[in-house]
Amino acid sequence: MMKKQTNSNRGERIASTVQRFVAEILRDDYGEDETLSRVSVVGAESSGGLQFARIWYYFRGVNGDGFDAAVQKRLDALTPTIRHELARRMNQKFVPNIKFVYDATLETGERIEELLENIEL
Repeated sequence: MMKKQTNSNRGERIASTVQRFVAEILRDDYGEDETLSRVSVVGAESSGGLQFARIWYYFRGVNGDGFDAAVQKRLDALTPTIRHELARRMNQKFVPNIKFVYDATLETGERIEELLENIEL
């Protein structure tokens, strides 16, 4: 008897699809929004049996002065609307709940690079 093959990368495919569609939604529907115009979707991961998707974002340009909190607040407020549009675009029965999370990888890398440059040998 042959064992049924499972599709182990389904979560990755769904996360990739969610990432692409959310990036398109932000670009197409909120490209003129001053707060969201600098936001880039840089990654996504699916969890909880594909019920949840964490969307990693980064924003360019303005740092400090509470701008990062304003971006997060705006994304949190728009999450239901974005998820509704995501459901319209995705071709599957269930659409994962989404949560936006800021990705500080670039700042961390820049800080590490700066520290390494300042080391005296």
